[in-house]
Amino acid sequence: MKMKRVSKILAAGLSLVFAAALLTLSACGDSSVNGDSSGDPGGDGNGKISSGVVNVYNWGEYIDESIFDDFEAETGVRVNYTTFQSNEEMYAAMKLGGASYDLIIPSDYMVERLIDEDMLEKLDFANIPNLDYISAARQKPAYDPTGEYSVPYMWSTVGLIYNSAMIEDAVTSWGALFDPTYAGQILMFNNPRDAFGIALKYLGYSLNTTNEAEIRAAYDLLVEQKSILQAYVMDQIFDKLEGGESAIGPYYTGDYLTMKEVNDDLRYVLPTEGSNVFTDAMCIPKGAENKKNAELFINFMTSTDVSIANMDITGYISPNEEAADEYAATLDEEAAEVMFPSGDELARCEPFLNLPQETLDLYDQLWAELKS
Repeated sequence: MKMKRVSKILAAGLSLVFAAALLTLSACGDSSVNGDSSGDPGGDGNGKISSGVVNVYNWGEYIDESIFDDFEAETGVRVNYTTFQSNEEMYAAMKLGGASYDLIIPSDYMVERLIDEDMLEKLDFANIPNLDYISAARQKPAYDPTGEYSVPYMWSTVGLIYNSAMIEDAVTSWGALFDPTYAGQILMFNNPRDAFGIALKYLGYSLNTTNEAEIRAAYDLLVEQKSILQAYVMDQIFDKLEGGESAIGPYYTGDYLTMKEVNDDLRYVLPTEGSNVFTDAMCIPKGAENKKNAELFINFMTSTDVSIANMDITGYISPNEEAADEYAATLDEEAAEVMFPSGDELARCEPFLNLPQETLDLYDQLWAELKS
């Protein structure tokens, strides 16, 4: 299977489009250079383009970084880009002074937590007219019920990735991660919510249980697993699975499509017990210095052409319906089936929800004990 990189060509061509638009701007005094936007969200209303910087904090391997030059050409705003490997790492950075970031892209349950703790700014949607392109079903989600604090960036699922040259039998269950047959070849998430979530699903419990006995049962399973693991990983999983260093590990669906292009022996499955379906969303931390620039960046990221370019690079699904439909039509059958799960598959999945503080404290305690 090879993903068709049609939109990557389109994305590379965006620079020419924006350059032409800027020439038109100079000649005509028109400040709108984004064909997907309306009005003048990038200027001051008098034909002047914004300037300065936007400090973006995002997951690793999760954006087409070539579009940063296009954004700067369109708005005059430079992108300063740094990455994190887990929601918990991002949250810790926010607690230690997140105002140094203008835009963050946490997952659904973490967005809910940040709202609850008054750590996010409300968005000025006058600067985000491309919100009109976002699926109505993904606006005002459960984690942001008023829709005032976030705009969805991408969504997908968590599944199992395994090397068919190292594991002959088809994998269908999370149980493979706890099977001593593969001792020394198993990778596991290096963050508590995902790791506990897998154990909970395998045991038949909800990802969002607050039942201490169920959470401790998941902990016991993870303790048993520890002795057969090769490593706890996040983005390190790319090198380990692509290079054949490991046989199996859980990770995000979009990243499988990227790994598959490097190692054709890799296979993907959404386990029969079900999994996590997640949405990552763009938010502005409380006290951000460049709030308007962050809103301009959100608007740019939700345009159809940029959404297609990002899907092509990341393998995740844009909430921009027009972009998702256009991109799906470029994929071969296998890539489309993996990237766009069926209704039956999604019915077995659930999103993470923000948990009560006492449950979060229990997670922290058990995770620290597990990793000690």
